[in-house]
Amino acid sequence: MNDRAALNLLVSQGPLTRTRIGELTGLSKPTASQLLARLAAAGLVRTTGNVTGRPGPNAQLYEVNPLAAHVAALAVDPLGITAAVADITGRALGEARVGTDAVAEDTPHRTAHLVARAVDEALHKAGLDRERLHRAVIGTPGALDPQTGRLRYAPHLPGWQSRALKEELAAVLGIPLVIENDVNLAAVAEQHDGAAQDFDDFVLVWADEGVGAAIVLGGRLLRGATGGAGEIGYMPLPGAPLARGGDRSAARPDAGGGFQRLVGAPSVIELAREYGASQVRTVAGALARDDVRAEVARRLATGLAAIVAVVDPRLVVLSGEVPQAGGEALRALVEEEFTGLALPRPEIRISDIAGNPILTGALRTALAEARDAVFDTA
Repeated sequence: MNDRAALNLLVSQGPLTRTRIGELTGLSKPTASQLLARLAAAGLVRTTGNVTGRPGPNAQLYEVNPLAAHVAALAVDPLGITAAVADITGRALGEARVGTDAVAEDTPHRTAHLVARAVDEALHKAGLDRERLHRAVIGTPGALDPQTGRLRYAPHLPGWQSRALKEELAAVLGIPLVIENDVNLAAVAEQHDGAAQDFDDFVLVWADEGVGAAIVLGGRLLRGATGGAGEIGYMPLPGAPLARGGDRSAARPDAGGGFQRLVGAPSVIELAREYGASQVRTVAGALARDDVRAEVARRLATGLAAIVAVVDPRLVVLSGEVPQAGGEALRALVEEEFTGLALPRPEIRISDIAGNPILTGALRTALAEARDAVFDTA
């Protein structure tokens, strides 16, 4: 317990002296010295210079040894896979993007080869090989059904529906891995680094090519019996065709019905064209129009009211291409439209994660997994 407490402090607060570690953990100087010697012998900490500029002997600084472990984080979408590699401290070392055309369609176990290529290219940029990896986390649309092992709610990802998907990917990488819903990972990123810090009860609504939500209650993700909690793209709402036919209705992100057809990125562009902007090609271009922005805000508020009436979160975070393109102007309109639609009134924020929130959440999750294993000195 003392070892883990010291390691957590070194991860969160950076290099510390033996004295400071003792103060923060309540350990005596001899016990702190023994602890640091033990962790150094295990290769988990190392010295990194001295504290200077104060009376008395210079005190040594200790830090987590970044070579103790490395992790890979991956974000999957219909066009390819983005992979990032980091050391145990969380420092990013390399990132790569592999398109789905990087491996021929008729290649056996094509999905596993695509994942391996993405990881290997990120490792190459980091100057590492696979033997240095300890854990991997892969973020995908949909969710693994805990009963069957199949990836559900993501028929637009061909090749990802194998019953042995997790085992196949773990075998090709040679390390333990986690396959997690991409929107859930975006929520992990918000909870650690973004708009949902200090919130234990919040909902992240993702409006992009696809539409989904992550529900965090009591600080924990709500997954549901089949992993499908938060699949709000299927949610029936006024003004949208019903999503009938199960997964088949969402073979493309802009297909099917429900909330997906109201606020998904393709639908926002389509709305602008219906309003006469025939040349609009991007979500940002569509939401630059006041009339489109107002209608999208109304649609988002209607969907949020249904979610809030059931979950009652303290906070709603809007993430994905649509909220990012709409910005504060869209958020303010959503908040205004939301007034009176539901009795609970959560705060509404736009995601402020820089870069890819799915990749950031996958990295956070992979680091937590690796630290649980590597920092266990029992």
